[in-house]
Amino acid sequence: MTMPKEEDETVRVPGALGALGSDDPSVRLRAALAVGSAPDRGSVDELVERCAVEPDFSVREMLTWALTRHPPSVTVPRLLPEVRSESAQARSQALHTLSKIGDRRAWPVITPALLSDADDEVARSAWRAAVVLVPEGEEHGLAVGLATQLGRGGRETRLSLSRGLIALGEAAVPVLAAAATDPGPEVRAHAIATERLRRDPDAGFECAVEEAKRVVALGVAGQEE
Repeated sequence: MTMPKEEDETVRVPGALGALGSDDPSVRLRAALAVGSAPDRGSVDELVERCAVEPDFSVREMLTWALTRHPPSVTVPRLLPEVRSESAQARSQALHTLSKIGDRRAWPVITPALLSDADDEVARSAWRAAVVLVPEGEEHGLAVGLATQLGRGGRETRLSLSRGLIALGEAAVPVLAAAATDPGPEVRAHAIATERLRRDPDAGFECAVEEAKRVVALGVAGQEE
């Protein structure tokens, strides 16, 4: 799409980095696009810092894109400290960006504490990043770690976790089987729903969840009898 001349000039002036702090999200979006279109190592710090405070989702996505345009040798070391930030948004966006970069040298930053972060958005970002960054041969251990979060949160959180476990392939199968016998009904239902979704991706998460709830309810009724 051809941009109007005045907008085209706005995003190409040397002050594009300064425009990242504009009150207008459309200006911030064009500024992030400009920075990513002409990668410069000197812009990485400001891009990362902006990720931690940017309120607009579309702009954050453009900031992440701009960071992926720079060498991982520059961006990854700068993002790793953000994962340990006190700011939930800084942690979440750094993890999201690391998952997009896909450099497995970032794997050690994925700790059990991150996988169980109290903030749902941070935890979801950690799950996605973990699945991308996990080294070959460590998928089962990651599946065990992810399974500790089964039954957590609302629909979007549970769907994110299910997708992460499914993405681990066969490594998740025995873990889900074990979780399907967990004493907690929410954990059992989530594990069963995830396994059903793994077997039949076209079934849809809601259908898998409803069927899993019926299975769990029947199991409880059977035990009461």
